[in-house]
Amino acid sequence: MGDEWQKAYDFAVEVARKAGAEIRKAGESEIRVMTKSSTVDLVTKTDERVEKIIIGALKEEFGEGTHRFIGEESVAKGVPCILTNDPTWIIDPVDGTTNFVHGFPFVAVSIAFAVNKELEFGVIYSCLEDKMYKARKGMGAFCDEEQIYVSDVKDIKKSIIISEHGTDRSREKVSKIFSTMQKILCIPVHGLRGSGTAATNMCLVATGAVEAFFEIGIHCWDIAAGAVIVKEAGGLLMDVDGRPFDLMSRRMLSANNEIIAERIIREIEIFHVPRDDERQETKDACTMKTEA
Repeated sequence: MGDEWQKAYDFAVEVARKAGAEIRKAGESEIRVMTKSSTVDLVTKTDERVEKIIIGALKEEFGEGTHRFIGEESVAKGVPCILTNDPTWIIDPVDGTTNFVHGFPFVAVSIAFAVNKELEFGVIYSCLEDKMYKARKGMGAFCDEEQIYVSDVKDIKKSIIISEHGTDRSREKVSKIFSTMQKILCIPVHGLRGSGTAATNMCLVATGAVEAFFEIGIHCWDIAAGAVIVKEAGGLLMDVDGRPFDLMSRRMLSANNEIIAERIIREIEIFHVPRDDERQETKDACTMKTEA
């Protein structure tokens, strides 16, 4: 058998670019804003429309019943989000919805593909920057057609770290998030940053612009594509407590090397978040798995 998933990879790049064009077009007109789990967890008609465009294109290309989907906006109350051994697309149609609503210029289309619960490739299109990040397992990572690599910085005091505060505004969690940021900033590091989109943050690790990105409370669709890109750029992924990376755990640290990662882990104040593959009772629970 030849390269079984090359066609899927090439098509994902094509679909991501088309989705990005739709997002740019929508940004030029009035944006209708709704909320999901809270008043700061935003969703727009563009999110929903772009996801339908992506999934529709994939179904048309690969046929009904051949692949499964986990898409951020394919929400079903209480239905668990379970990654099976079947070929599965993991999609965030508009990563950085709040940025999109406010005109903050970091918005990405994120598409990953997994088989036997292993990520095969990831595609992230930073559509307002017009940058296409992509990677296949074992074949390197690229921005457009230029191969990218993580930085070689090993001294935490010479690093830039990225994190986000998420959409949970409970005082306990916000306190832990900012306490962690304060401790990292006071190591000291060169700086703390945040683009407002996990996909873009992971690409910044992959290009060597920053040394690490961590977050608690993200979802599998936020980081699946970026996980492949970071790893293929020479970086690593792990849980925020140092255990192996678990895509469904909603806890992730990506870094250029173990030295940086282990130093950051010492400062992270961990709080509980439900896994993506647990049954939830709230809108924020998980996405519907839709069979193609």
